[in-house]
Amino acid sequence: MGTVRRPGAYVCGVDAAMDVIDGKWKVLILWALGEGAHRFGALRRALPGVTEKVLAAQLREMEADGIVHREEYCEVPPRVEYSLTARGAALNEALAPLGAWGRANVLNASPAAGEVREDDHVPLVPGTA
Repeated sequence: MGTVRRPGAYVCGVDAAMDVIDGKWKVLILWALGEGAHRFGALRRALPGVTEKVLAAQLREMEADGIVHREEYCEVPPRVEYSLTARGAALNEALAPLGAWGRANVLNASPAAGEVREDDHVPLVPGTA
């Protein structure tokens, strides 16, 4: 089951990029491979909660998109390593500001996002002072 692309149907560059990284695990796979090449098992351990089936499918899609390189070694036992292509590294760099935003506004946010304190002077009903 491959990803169906919508060439010509994109509204903007963000729409096209989101089509490439769409999927719960793809951004995390990019992050893990940004640290260096990984074998399948090491990648699965680096992403707790992902199943083998989903990880394999996401890696195949990313390989088809030119984001991930799959290197097979003719050894016994067989060995396969996954790494980022230049295109994948560029995508990882483009996602770095998004990661910084998440750290600043979600992970390290104080108070909790959406929480209103007494001294914030925020009207409880929009349009009132």
